Amino acid sequence: MDKRALPPGPRIPLLQTYLYLRDPYTYLAQTRDKYGDPFTADVVNGTVVIVGSPQGAQQVFSADPDTYLPFGTDAVRPLIGENSLLLLSGARHKRERRLLMPAFHGDRMRAYGETIRDVALAAAARWPQGETFVFQETSQWISLEVIIRAVFGVVDPARVDAFRAAILEFVASAAPSLLFFPFLQRSFFGRGPWVRLQKAKQRGHFLLAAELAARRSRPEETGEDILSLLVRARHEDGSGMTDPEIHDELITLLFAGHETTGIALAWAIYWLLRERTSLERLLAELDAAGERPEPEAIARLPYLDAVVHETLRLYPIAPDAPRLLARPLEVGGYTLPAGACVAVASALLHIRPDLYPDPHRFRPERFLERKFSPFEYTPFGGGHRRCLGAAFATYEMKLVLATLLRNFRLELAEPGEVKPGRRNVVLGPATGVRVKLAGPRKAGDSA
Repeated sequence: MDKRALPPGPRIPLLQTYLYLRDPYTYLAQTRDKYGDPFTADVVNGTVVIVGSPQGAQQVFSADPDTYLPFGTDAVRPLIGENSLLLLSGARHKRERRLLMPAFHGDRMRAYGETIRDVALAAAARWPQGETFVFQETSQWISLEVIIRAVFGVVDPARVDAFRAAILEFVASAAPSLLFFPFLQRSFFGRGPWVRLQKAKQRGHFLLAAELAARRSRPEETGEDILSLLVRARHEDGSGMTDPEIHDELITLLFAGHETTGIALAWAIYWLLRERTSLERLLAELDAAGERPEPEAIARLPYLDAVVHETLRLYPIAPDAPRLLARPLEVGGYTLPAGACVAVASALLHIRPDLYPDPHRFRPERFLERKFSPFEYTPFGGGHRRCLGAAFATYEMKLVLATLLRNFRLELAEPGEVKPGRRNVVLGPATGVRVKLAGPRKAGDSA
């Protein structure tokens, strides 16, 4: 590849990888300010052209799907499996995505609504009265319980406990170094992070395989959990998904929805407790909806929707979405060659003052004042590879926030501003957002 044809940018792969791993939001903004938009970053997984403008996003997301191949497959395949939708391309990607989409259709959300609300209340029952606790521990517990119950369909308490323990071990063993430095994916005399990951992965696989076998043995049952839906799903030719395909898609959903949703909820609580005017407006909207509105009614509340959107704008969980070029692509005045990677950086799009005045301020009202195009607001990526679980994630966030804030008074226990920090594979609030439970709340009470 002739890198002279690419946009300017820093060229020391190990250093760029380190800076990105430490703080991608700052790295992307500072590098853009120095080199312009688009710019090129050499990292250990390849050469990536970063785009942070609506025009560039439109060029990338509107291109023919066959223009792209998955990026970094060798790095993530050991984590999510070779059958994951994230690693598929071409006709097979289109075929699998079509099969999976009905499980995340808006109409399916109502099957998960009461589960999400019940899990949120169960989490609140664990809070210590008047003592400081880390909210992200609560939100991670909620997101994991929702995955176990609504995605995997596990409800027996003993089985839930077993799944929770196995998943937590698996997620904790997925060290970022294994993804960004694939040469570490090996055993060092029977020790090291790779060995720990493989052992944890095997324990989780055993549990999931047993659950899948049980569903296969009871084809007459019509459970509404996602695992049951995938077992029943059929391609146009009448064939279903194989066990390895279902397993890998469920693992993908686990990593895509566990820490990410928990982190987004922690950020939402942080901003709302810091910006009391926004919290008061949200509480007024929740109170007006009634004592126990239907989950679908909660999901339609406009200011709650704006709060979720603004949270995901400020710190998108995936700062950028890289794709490998299978053929040349024109982006930002450059003809990018096959073999290069291109990434739309939500972390740059979302702080453009021309789109979002006063961009570092938490102001949900901006999402009530205008509509943003899919090339201006991209927390779930875009194009034919937009996150399949986007509707599920935002629905869960809305129900959890509504349930907790409508029923409990929380106080922020942070002495200063909370910054992003590395939370395993992704970034989240460095402190986890420390809060205190001030007591129960009734309709009409102030924050």
